[in-house]
Amino acid sequence: MSAVLDHHDAHGHDHDHDHHAPTGWRRWVFATNHKDIGTLYLLFSFTMLMVGGVLALGIRAELFQPGLQLVNPELFNQLTTMHGLIMVFGAIMPAFVGFANWMIPLQIGASDMAFARMNNLSFWLLIPAALMLVGSFFMPGGAPAAGWTLYAPLTLQMGPSMDAGIFAMHIMGASSIMGSINIIVTILNMRAPGMTLMKMSMFCWTWLITAYLLIAVMPVLAGAITMTLTDRHFGTSFFNPAGGGDPVMYQHIFWFFGHPEVYIMILPAFGIVSQVVPAFARKKLFGYASMVYATGSIAILSFVVWAHHMFTTGMPVTGQLFFMYSTMLIAVPTGVKIFNWIATMWKGEMTFETPMLWAVGFIFVFTMGGFTGLILSVAPIDIQMQDTYYVVAHFHYVLVAGSLFAMFAGIYYWLPKWTGVMYSETRGKIHFWWSMISFNVTFFPMHFLGLAGMPRRYADYPMQFADFNMIASIGAFGFGLAQVYFFIAVVLPAMQGKGEKASQKPWEAAEGLEWEVPSPAPFHTFENPPKLDATATKVIG
Repeated sequence: MSAVLDHHDAHGHDHDHDHHAPTGWRRWVFATNHKDIGTLYLLFSFTMLMVGGVLALGIRAELFQPGLQLVNPELFNQLTTMHGLIMVFGAIMPAFVGFANWMIPLQIGASDMAFARMNNLSFWLLIPAALMLVGSFFMPGGAPAAGWTLYAPLTLQMGPSMDAGIFAMHIMGASSIMGSINIIVTILNMRAPGMTLMKMSMFCWTWLITAYLLIAVMPVLAGAITMTLTDRHFGTSFFNPAGGGDPVMYQHIFWFFGHPEVYIMILPAFGIVSQVVPAFARKKLFGYASMVYATGSIAILSFVVWAHHMFTTGMPVTGQLFFMYSTMLIAVPTGVKIFNWIATMWKGEMTFETPMLWAVGFIFVFTMGGFTGLILSVAPIDIQMQDTYYVVAHFHYVLVAGSLFAMFAGIYYWLPKWTGVMYSETRGKIHFWWSMISFNVTFFPMHFLGLAGMPRRYADYPMQFADFNMIASIGAFGFGLAQVYFFIAVVLPAMQGKGEKASQKPWEAAEGLEWEVPSPAPFHTFENPPKLDATATKVIG
């Protein structure tokens, strides 16, 4: 038995209490430990981020100058479609599930996720789905080229890759639903004694609400793409006008999924920022309860704004007014969150380590994306802006500067806990400033392109748009390289255990149960649930 207790794991770390921790390839293939599955999710999503990024650089390389340089318009449409699908379903969503797997059990004092084997399955489902998505480029006729929203009637005219795409989306949706059930059951049933819901970290709260959103809307997407499939192969005419169908009905179904989906991709980011800002402002989060209620309000309101994506489809003016005002209303709880973060920083003893830089950077750029969203919510303006580069600028400010920047804040914040070593602060800051500047060089000019009337998803454009496109393309390549630098200079050394050893609590003002376990977090944590004091931040005894 002593041999089992004293064994070393794959990294040579000595974990006395890791009884029967599997080693080698079995540890990963048959992983049931929430930390290992979290790591798998994060590595998978980074891989997909790189794939989606290469497609984006293909788009920007083509748009570097007017005229057709590198790809024909058909391939250009495939690049834009697959870039969107891979980034949303392959990069952003799995990354946040990786964070959830790693942090939720640690933050609520649970020994693991509720359904460990289902957790393994929900990760491994992503691999064939991703291979099918990426592999669609090599199918007859190439990848789907209908835009990431997969609008009919284009989807009804695509080649066989469209079916592969639909199948892949179904599998990824199933994975999301299983992951969500797991998160909800874990949070509701496995909290440590004394950890009431209103004592949970904001990260757990945002994920609890996100998981309910996912369960509500993933079946809606499944319905929309299944109807597309039956239109393609089984003679139905849901979206085919020739048989009495309506292509605009597809948009209603898709955006009923698609708008809550936007919040699925941003709420966990809000949770991460709500953990990082108090730690480096050295103050408690301002207005915790109002943050929880604001998150819930955003989730509920996200179901009544879907048709603001459809102001140009010939909606009656009453409908336009309803969706315009409800969209403006959703800015209120979002504004509450931004106010609370700023109030948390107000008169705090702030220091700007890398996680805090990313969090403050997030607040700045996400707010800009929020304002352009507010502008687009005004129906008469949106009718001018719809399908121009203004919209591209807006949603990249929300999704890249929103989701991705918050993820980087979370990675730098928790990396010492995950790996047991401190990253290099200099490298982290280089990564931050390089990303921040190149991101804005890429996407800020797109506002002007859109205001000047440049439509999106076009492989060619008139001469008057040349300068801003050239600037945007240069910025895009810079931004892509910054993420390669991040992987080589920050992630790889941490995974290899290179660097100064991290203490149990590397950030002195950080709060939460995750800082009560050693760094790196041992294979088994909280086998006996911790008993919490009244504030649920310290372990008694």
